[in-house]
Amino acid sequence: MTTNWTENNIPDLRGKTAVITGANSGLGYETARALAAKGAAVILACRNLDKGQQAVAAIQQHAPHATLELMPLNLADLSDIRRFAHAYAQKFDQLHLLINNAGVMATPYRETADGFEMQFGTNHLGHFALTGHLLPLLLATPTARVVTVSSNLHKQGQINFADINGRKSYAPFPAYNQSKLANLLFAYELQRKLESHGHTTRSVAAHPGYAATNLQFGSDVRVPAWLMRLGNRLMAQDQAMGALPQLYAATADDVQGGDYFGPNGRYEIRGYPTKTHSSTASHDREAATQLWQLSEEMTGVVYPLDTL
Repeated sequence: MTTNWTENNIPDLRGKTAVITGANSGLGYETARALAAKGAAVILACRNLDKGQQAVAAIQQHAPHATLELMPLNLADLSDIRRFAHAYAQKFDQLHLLINNAGVMATPYRETADGFEMQFGTNHLGHFALTGHLLPLLLATPTARVVTVSSNLHKQGQINFADINGRKSYAPFPAYNQSKLANLLFAYELQRKLESHGHTTRSVAAHPGYAATNLQFGSDVRVPAWLMRLGNRLMAQDQAMGALPQLYAATADDVQGGDYFGPNGRYEIRGYPTKTHSSTASHDREAATQLWQLSEEMTGVVYPLDTL
């Protein structure tokens, strides 16, 4: 792969369409900006439409001729995910890139509209449902990719199948770590299912390292804001650098299904994108199968792989 790969290495994306969840800020915004600058038609799938409009305006300042569309999406509400997918299918007949980027981090205990623990429900189940609803369009699009954004904290994660919603015992970071491990189990299992059914759509994953975004400030971490800002300044890379692994996963020619990308620096905290390795737990096929079945039961979304 290219050493010190940057968004300048992204190929011409004219004629391609990308859906990016959580595109109004942070990594999602940087991903939307970079893809739009290279000619992709970018759909910013955002819960907060005011912030989404601000993101559209900011991207248009960088790329006046960008093709952008803001569409509302609340990943914490299964009915809204169905509505989004239906609305998208009414407007577009292809989908080249689905970037499952949005997420919440280390929040106090809350539940989604459907009664799921917020982090597992948003970070994993929301994207599981969204990908399933959009799958027919992905499979109908040559060279389509699904990019699922995880975190290095997945290495500390465990899937608590006995208490998946944290109702018996809840702590913000273990719940976040669980959701990020679930992201990888999903990404790898999706790739195995795509391959076994002869589909060419690729499922890949990425993590940003330690990127200075607003995600940390929405968490339940009991650390003063000034100390978090100092940590971001001293240790983190900026959000544009943090977005590079998912941009590489979405656009680079040498990406294979099941690949995982992160920064190339020490401990994968910062640096340019490189292919990397996830935890042993993320490759547990028995856990992946169990999680997939549970996700189907919880969301009611069954992937139509056998019929397409």
